[in-house]
Amino acid sequence: MCTGKCAFCVGTSLYPLAVISIICNIILFFPGWDVKYAQNKQITEEVKYMGGLVGGGIMVLIPAFHIHLTGKQGCCANRCGMFLSILFSALGVAGALYSFIVALMGLINGPYCKHTLIFWGTPFKDGSESYLKDPSTWGKCIEPNNVVEFNVGLFSTLLVTSAVQLVLCAIQMINGLFGCLCGTCKEKGPL
Repeated sequence: MCTGKCAFCVGTSLYPLAVISIICNIILFFPGWDVKYAQNKQITEEVKYMGGLVGGGIMVLIPAFHIHLTGKQGCCANRCGMFLSILFSALGVAGALYSFIVALMGLINGPYCKHTLIFWGTPFKDGSESYLKDPSTWGKCIEPNNVVEFNVGLFSTLLVTSAVQLVLCAIQMINGLFGCLCGTCKEKGPL
């Protein structure tokens, strides 16, 4: 596979991953599928960092556009475009890494929830054992309804999505380096 076709594949693969990241981050603002928690600022702290929206979303969509356009001509991409794809891919790596770290911290710290009759907080944050290993402890969160499952599902999706974005952007950095140094292959017609 030539560098242009590889860039095209990487670019088109990044689009749905960025959209998934954006959607997951937006949904995380509405635990229990209710708006009142966002209005009352009763959402998990890591959601406010917008790792999926900014990191895995916008910071990956920008490189995806350029990488896709670099490889759009198939094997006829140019060296300058490949060099720029390295820089844009580095932006994508940074965004995916940011999203990965925020999602990981969201999973480690656990959700922000009502854990006694009147107190709100993150009951799993300072525990000696991970709440992820013991689903029987998830009942500590009284409100929003099923917030632990909600956060675990969406932060896990963000974690996996950002890991794939990280790998794809790293592949494009290597691909762009080969395309920049060695040139891109061009299909030769009949002599």
